[in-house]
Amino acid sequence: MRLDDVWLRYGRGPWVLRGITATLDPGEVATVVGRNGAGKSTLLQVVAGLLRPNRGTVADRPARVGYVPERFPADQPFTARHYLESLARVRGVRADGFVEWAERLHFTGLLDRPISQLSKGSAQKVGLLQAMLAEPDLLILDEPWEGLDGPTREQVPVIVEEVLAAGGCVLISDHQGQTADLPGVRRWDLTAGELREAEAVTDGLVVVEVAVEASAVDEAVATFEAAGHQVMGIRGRT
Repeated sequence: MRLDDVWLRYGRGPWVLRGITATLDPGEVATVVGRNGAGKSTLLQVVAGLLRPNRGTVADRPARVGYVPERFPADQPFTARHYLESLARVRGVRADGFVEWAERLHFTGLLDRPISQLSKGSAQKVGLLQAMLAEPDLLILDEPWEGLDGPTREQVPVIVEEVLAAGGCVLISDHQGQTADLPGVRRWDLTAGELREAEAVTDGLVVVEVAVEASAVDEAVATFEAAGHQVMGIRGRT
């Protein structure tokens, strides 16, 4: 995906984005940092296709985009389950595709509660669930850790790693520094609407997801670690 000389302002107001040029390739993750009001959320919405720039272009955006806003709109008269099932039908994906994600995000018990009655953190989980419905090739997260409980916060980097391992790309707005430990993360500094990329640290890391039989997990972990590889997490183990 490429942003080429992107400019954007609201109405006749000042320019929020000024001449932004950047690329994000499959398997890459970038984090956008900057002061409040620097234009981070606006940039993410342009990348997601929700805002059209006044000048410049966004090219080669993947067809399947998952976008999680900084604050998920909770003033909706639906239960979380009804909302997600309806959205799945609109997107042409499995109507129950969110069930596994609900379990992983510790949200199963809240699926039949009206979204308007959810806490901010629980509403953010709905945002994550809808973003993952279609297995996005481009995942965009605007301050994704905000308001989440501890176990769910730990799932965010796992989700990022899974999207990258599947050949997707991820763009994150992060003012808390939570993305610092993600392997190979690129840093985009946004100041006064202008984007500068910090010097990349080339660590040669590639995230690979490996499936093994449950009975062979311990042996596989020992083998990978003995070979000098980092085991970043284990899913599906009981």
